Amino acid sequence: MIKVIELKRTVTDSNDRDAASLRRELTERGIFLLNLMSAPGSGKTTLLSRTITDLTGKVRIGVMEADIASDVDALSINALGAESIQVHTDGMCHMDAGMTRDGLAELNPKADIVFLENIGNLICPAEFDTGAHRNVMILSLPEGDDKPLKYPYMFQKCDALLITKTDAAPYFDFDLAVAEERVRAINPTIRIFPLSAKTGDGMKDWEDWLIQEWEKQKNA
Repeated sequence: MIKVIELKRTVTDSNDRDAASLRRELTERGIFLLNLMSAPGSGKTTLLSRTITDLTGKVRIGVMEADIASDVDALSINALGAESIQVHTDGMCHMDAGMTRDGLAELNPKADIVFLENIGNLICPAEFDTGAHRNVMILSLPEGDDKPLKYPYMFQKCDALLITKTDAAPYFDFDLAVAEERVRAINPTIRIFPLSAKTGDGMKDWEDWLIQEWEKQKNA
């Protein structure tokens, strides 16, 4: 049985201040919060599952699975032995700082790294600071290399981009070099990690970056 809580969006003009306050509190508690965003079907839960499996014994991981309904994703994560909680957003298409704080209070993590798996879309989640230390986006090959042109703000807001399902490259017209060029035109400093959670290709580079960012924040 997975714990499910219902959250409502914090209606406030001070979300940025709330997010900054939450970030400071998490830093003081030694918790590194990462906001993971993508379109539906990009493979967020599969990527998280592989990351948790690969890092078992190296770092403690917790997960908040945000969704409009269902607890399918949280059950999958829970089966891997990670702390997890499902949060429902009362129909809202994103998480904000207040909702993230409420979810963390229920999760009460003893983890080093907590993933917030945000609602699946490429517009709303980018507009609200959740209080995370880093923002990461997933773009899967089946979605196409034109997404940076259609949703530039999402790419602009992220610290890292995971280009997933690279094992499916023979079946999709996705030009990795073109995608990277389009992304860097929007966000020159973003880190880009092509990978496949299915085969494991590229996972180590992503996981090394994750650990480095956690350690950097811990020692800040």
